[in-house]
Amino acid sequence: ICLLIAFSMGASAGAGVIVSQFYGAGDENGVQRSAHTALMLALILGIVLTIAGIVFSPAILRWMRTPEEVMNQSVLYLRIYSYGLVFNVIYNMAAGILNAVGNSRRSLMYLAVASFSNIFLDLWLIGGMHMGVEGAAIATVLSRYVELGIITVWSHTHADKVPYIKGVYRTLKIPKELTQQIVAKGLPLILNEALWAFGIAILNQCYSTRGLAAVAGINISSTITNLFNVVFIAMGSALAIIVGQLLGAGKLKEAKETDTKLIFASVASCFIIGTIMAIVAPLFPQLYNTTDEVKELATFFIIFSAFMMPFNAFLHSTYFTLRSGGKTLITFFFDAGFVWIVSIPLAMMLSRLTDMPVRVLYACCTGADLIKVVIGYILVKRGKWVVKIVDND
Repeated sequence: ICLLIAFSMGASAGAGVIVSQFYGAGDENGVQRSAHTALMLALILGIVLTIAGIVFSPAILRWMRTPEEVMNQSVLYLRIYSYGLVFNVIYNMAAGILNAVGNSRRSLMYLAVASFSNIFLDLWLIGGMHMGVEGAAIATVLSRYVELGIITVWSHTHADKVPYIKGVYRTLKIPKELTQQIVAKGLPLILNEALWAFGIAILNQCYSTRGLAAVAGINISSTITNLFNVVFIAMGSALAIIVGQLLGAGKLKEAKETDTKLIFASVASCFIIGTIMAIVAPLFPQLYNTTDEVKELATFFIIFSAFMMPFNAFLHSTYFTLRSGGKTLITFFFDAGFVWIVSIPLAMMLSRLTDMPVRVLYACCTGADLIKVVIGYILVKRGKWVVKIVDND
């Protein structure tokens, strides 16, 4: 599922780069044409992924070495889930376009509504109707219908705020040049999302060689870490929109200055958030009914993640800085490439060839990202991303 979603997120991110620059240039026709192209591509991609999910579910799960005892349930879930993929892909694309034109609050609001509807449907279908895995899949699919329905209705009833929606479905023709631009920018992002997800799974497998306590500790710490990480994730998204629009408007010097300020704001805010996170680190694991060893490991992982938070904020801002200038191939090597070239070989070597404790193993593998901080600083400082990539003609 994560792999299928990666295709959708990468495509919407690629389209967002193009739409954002057209919007920043004040080119309404360019925004409408790129939005139309993006939505048509989303429809095609959604249909392809839906067919792939329904037809190839067993083959995909066997390739991932899914245990036989859960194979049938997994195939059932994935096949039902696939019926919502086309709606999910179109929603992600529509939300990405809204973000690119400065309406990120709306897409976030609708995602929250869909999430709550998913929870309600889960409680009803799984708890009330006792439908198990089938109910969970149906609830997820219905929530995809809800989020796409909401964003579609709002867009068409607020054409003054999203003028590109007028006539966006006037033709099924897809402009060749815009399609090539979106695909060229989106493909590295698709590969990045997919390889990054696989890479994190392999890193967790390396940590698991130190026992179940290590696995449990990492799972507990990731819950609160992901919650605090929302800060720099949101800052990165805002940076991409603001800087992308300035680049599209041809305000290259202002874009560079604004980018520096936003990176500083993200790092500074995450320094404060990381400090708070480190303070509450011993408290959060106490909510779990588990062993003292697991709680101690979880506390260490949370504290170390808090230490890394300002650096992760810088890395995330750097990633979106490069992406706003259309340097998606560079971001591919910078993000997923680093995981596979540096992080995974390091984790495999240390976990297999040494008997170092999981605390040291985790610190070494996670701390390797400090190398990427230096690389990111150099890439942003060189300013190769400060370019206008759309042509108003």
